[in-house]
Amino acid sequence: MIGRSTPRRRATATGALVAASALLAVGLQSQVSTAAPQAKPDPGALSVKLSPSQRAELLRDAEAGSSATAKALGLGAKEKLVVRDVVKNADGTVHTRYERTYDGLPVLGGDLVVEESPGGTVAEVAKATTAKIAVPSTAAPASKKPSRAAAEGSTAPRKVVWAADGEPVLAWERVVAGTQEDGTPSELHIVTDAATGEKLAEWEGVHTGTGESMYSGRVSLGTSGSGGSYTMTDVNRGNHRTYDLNGGSSGTGTLFSDADDLWGNGSPSNRQTAGVDAHYGAALTWDYYKNVHGRNGIRGDGKAPYSRVHYGNAYVNAFWSDSCFCMTYGDGANNSKPLTSIDVAAHEMTHGLTSNTAGLRYSGESGGLNEATSDIFAAAVEFRANNSSDVGDYLVGEKIDIRGNGTPLRYMDKPSRDGNSKDYWYSGIGSVDVHYSSGPANHFFYLLSEGSGAKTVNGVSYDSPTSDGKPVTGIGIGAAEKIWFKALTEKMTSTTNYAGARTATLSAAADLFGADSVQHKAVAHAWAAVNVGSRPDDGGGEPGDNVFENTDDHAIPDPGTVESPITVNRSGNAPGDLKVDVDIVHTYRGDLVIDLVAPDGSTYRLKNSGWDSGDDVRASYTVDASSETASGTWKLRVRDVYRTDSGYINSWKLTF
Repeated sequence: MIGRSTPRRRATATGALVAASALLAVGLQSQVSTAAPQAKPDPGALSVKLSPSQRAELLRDAEAGSSATAKALGLGAKEKLVVRDVVKNADGTVHTRYERTYDGLPVLGGDLVVEESPGGTVAEVAKATTAKIAVPSTAAPASKKPSRAAAEGSTAPRKVVWAADGEPVLAWERVVAGTQEDGTPSELHIVTDAATGEKLAEWEGVHTGTGESMYSGRVSLGTSGSGGSYTMTDVNRGNHRTYDLNGGSSGTGTLFSDADDLWGNGSPSNRQTAGVDAHYGAALTWDYYKNVHGRNGIRGDGKAPYSRVHYGNAYVNAFWSDSCFCMTYGDGANNSKPLTSIDVAAHEMTHGLTSNTAGLRYSGESGGLNEATSDIFAAAVEFRANNSSDVGDYLVGEKIDIRGNGTPLRYMDKPSRDGNSKDYWYSGIGSVDVHYSSGPANHFFYLLSEGSGAKTVNGVSYDSPTSDGKPVTGIGIGAAEKIWFKALTEKMTSTTNYAGARTATLSAAADLFGADSVQHKAVAHAWAAVNVGSRPDDGGGEPGDNVFENTDDHAIPDPGTVESPITVNRSGNAPGDLKVDVDIVHTYRGDLVIDLVAPDGSTYRLKNSGWDSGDDVRASYTVDASSETASGTWKLRVRDVYRTDSGYINSWKLTF
């Protein structure tokens, strides 16, 4: 069992922190083959290392100015901003992440990130929802209040405003504790309408996956003590500690101690061995985020989570939990394969980073991006580790042998090789288990790092396809990891979907390398190669006379119809593969019917309305328009067939 998601009518999201995250592992490596120029990012766009006191001062300043910020953003009188995180760039730009309240109630799906220029002016705002936050009343009928579950660890229902899906409504949120089928703890979040009792959303707070350990060989550990009494306490990395649960499934366990500061023997029969690998993996991850991205701990506050090993009996999993701020590892099949390898440790610790930054909700498309983020940085950590006993690769869980036949759990170059993961984005991917819907993002990262086609990296052969059959040139993992980190910590929110991830990474690439850079274009190519958005003009279509675009905004009536025109001056007929790229911002794309209207009035259906798992429409369509005269006015017709959700045509283009 490596995770599950819950089918639902629409994509949902929340600003609430994910409670726990179980493992998924990915490997990368210290050397990458790529033909792309290795330009250095703009130093001013990189995060600076903040000491705990510097970070605390920025948070205090943001909190003190939160009322003024709310006013500047045009929030309502009953809305308040609550500071959650802050990132400062070397050029003085500050990104402050806020949760939102309404009349004192938490707004789930109301989180936002404010980018302030060095001069203190608001330069950009990334919002989890564009809807106006307001409900008729915050009084809820007692008859619709859900009862508290009896299980230990369950929480009493709390009243919230649910803003992650269309029009905000008053709701109840509760967390029901339990156990999943494989023994993983369960923290099931359930949101219900306060007026009707209807379930609005649910998601599993425990993120599942698999990994392996005992592959790092002899390593240096950060420990404390002297004179015959040592413990696994790393004072140089936020006092990270590693504990032995000794087969238990609750509590902290016993802090590993030793008389001679020589730990384990490389065999699972020695209880310290699993502790060594977990402790070492956490140290590598801490160093990676601090040295590569300037993040002092996953919360940015200089304080480390702790690790627990030997969880349960033959437990084939590992997980992250917000409630304990800790990573937990089982001993694997027959208690002989502890799940404590470098990539597993990095994967779990990264769930903590995601929880404390973008807060990507763990279901739907945001859940797939959450899992992919842990895979991506687990891979990056393994690359940086440069450990000859556990070299990096673009395989996921290659050492765990979960299937018993020596094959990896997943493949980043072609995710579908595992039999479940998806290579490319499609409109229903939000209903797929998050470990499999992570495929397009993992594929994107591989393509961005290495490019498409057949190649060998560090002795491993890959052959990465693209959805449109066109090539992608990689820019190297060093640039790719910086782009994803900046997007995660400064651009993404709890509701970010695949289209939003494309926007966030393009923005991050522009900040780091420039809007006309090779890296920025590579991001667009890599996303288009997994069917998220279109190719830039230098790929997939000739520039100049072949491309016609309308970038004017056109509001979509709710409900109603709007048309956006493009005048084409081109002789002859349109091609049989006329490419239509659409960029529509909307709070629920399932309401939308989209048609291409030819100059003679003929229509070509691009998209029907109906159940759909997301909001914005950023897609590329191909139309056989060979019977149409190219010259004339073409129109993109968009019809909103239901009330409540709103949006606008941001841009669209035709490539002949």
